[in-house]
Amino acid sequence: MILSDRDIKRAITDGRIKVDPLPDFSNTLGPCSLDFRLGNELRIFEYTKHPVIDPAQKELFDKISRPINIPDGENFIIHPGELIIASTTEWLELSDSLIGRLEGRSSLGRIGVVVHSTAARFDPGWRGRPVLELGNLGRIPVALKPGMRICSFTFEELSSPAEVVYHKKLGAKYVNQDKPEASRLADEL
Repeated sequence: MILSDRDIKRAITDGRIKVDPLPDFSNTLGPCSLDFRLGNELRIFEYTKHPVIDPAQKELFDKISRPINIPDGENFIIHPGELIIASTTEWLELSDSLIGRLEGRSSLGRIGVVVHSTAARFDPGWRGRPVLELGNLGRIPVALKPGMRICSFTFEELSSPAEVVYHKKLGAKYVNQDKPEASRLADEL
């Protein structure tokens, strides 16, 4: 069952959902969702330095992209066909009986910006700063600004609490991530 606005507020009050900093519900809470904002740290890909991404080359993952910091008040221009890794301003923690679903915002989708390519589910026990896979599917560059509402989260109740939550799962690759990190796919190969 998807939580309503009143259930999201109650889950935050009860500590089943932790969001830091606490959201301003007057402009971030929808009927069944909570908006998160774009953080200052991004990871951009070094397209011209590497002709191919080979998931088996673990050492390559930190070389194919680099972190950048966008100061408050400045824009980052995402170009057509570009993929960047970003994180939200907010830190999120989920209880053992809730999942979060990262959703795009229609206002951004209508100008070509998508906020995730595959990683939309945040498992019970998730702890960290949500990471976004931002892409520009349009034909015109788009300016993004730190602090802008970039995505929405919906929350769903599990039929029972999970036995092994994400932050206790053996091999959980992104526990307590605090910034956009390079892929850890090579850890699986």
